[in-house]
Amino acid sequence: MSKHIKKLSLVVAGLIMANASHAAEVYNKDGNKLDINGMVVGENYITNDQSQNGDQSYMRFGFRGETQITDQLTGYGFWQAQWNLNQAENESDSMYTRKGFAGVKYGDYGSFDYGRNSGVMYDALSYTDMQPEFDGMTYNSDTFLFNRGNGMATYRNTNFFGLVDGLKFALQYQGKNDGGGEPGVRDVLRQNGDGYGMSASYDIGAGFSLAGAFMSADRTNEQNSVTSGIMGHGTRAEAYTTALKYDANNIYLAFMYTKAYNASRFGSSSGGAYGYANQSDLFEAYAGYTFDFGLVPFVGYNQTRAKDLGASGDGNTYGSQDLVKFIDIGATYNFNKNMNAYVDYKINLIDSSEFTESAGISTDDVVAVGLVYQF
Repeated sequence: MSKHIKKLSLVVAGLIMANASHAAEVYNKDGNKLDINGMVVGENYITNDQSQNGDQSYMRFGFRGETQITDQLTGYGFWQAQWNLNQAENESDSMYTRKGFAGVKYGDYGSFDYGRNSGVMYDALSYTDMQPEFDGMTYNSDTFLFNRGNGMATYRNTNFFGLVDGLKFALQYQGKNDGGGEPGVRDVLRQNGDGYGMSASYDIGAGFSLAGAFMSADRTNEQNSVTSGIMGHGTRAEAYTTALKYDANNIYLAFMYTKAYNASRFGSSSGGAYGYANQSDLFEAYAGYTFDFGLVPFVGYNQTRAKDLGASGDGNTYGSQDLVKFIDIGATYNFNKNMNAYVDYKINLIDSSEFTESAGISTDDVVAVGLVYQF
């Protein structure tokens, strides 16, 4: 599976697997529990973009364990990995860890964990991260506190210390992940300096929920010193987001907007136009309806608009450009809680240009067809 496809499928199965209804309990004795969860996805892309066209099948497997330390204190651990099923047996990049962290929870006082986890910005993105394939496209993994990343120390509190039902908040710190002083050890587009963030959400009632988050992080020395890419105007990356959803009466509607500075990644450091947008506006919307017989038709919209990109190492100067812009339509049919099939049609709204060619941004439509077994 290509790097582009990994980005496309960052979070869908993570949401499914975190749901207790899609986990198999294998051990529960003396205050110790272990659940396993996973999915196998047979998937094919139909597109004129030959870098994506064809088999995109994969599987995911993980576990969540808990141990009751005292009446109030619980320890837990979580791990999840992906194996790509469209590669030959001798290809070495067919497996990678998506998440892995350990933590403790103390009653109504909340939980604390550390490891590879989701950034707090994702708490807002999760409202619109609903399509079976082309969802959450405006956020990237290993990009500050936007999505999954390394070295996340996270405190979460549910129902505000047991005092306010439906009010949640999280505090997060991410340690530096750089090249260790040696360029190329960790790709400059997947580095981060020390950063912090916060999120809050509230279940308003009648099906409505509201979420917001922010993050601020140092950028690494390599990010600030690279001259061949567009690396932004500041030494820090920042972002602010809000989201609203309605989930009731078989209807699901959600909207998410993010304003970011020096934080929206594009291109590849191997060449062409690449870097971080000086400013960017990120917007996602989703609408779906669940019929009683299992059919879920949906429509979505994703856009990342980069502003004031400036000069690139390819010798060109770019102004405002769309990094992501498409309409998404399709449907999922749930045979039962363990089996579903879907068609997801991404209608690309970005026209081919000198910038898209240099940055490696696809401008073709894509139809994804998939069959999923999950437990």
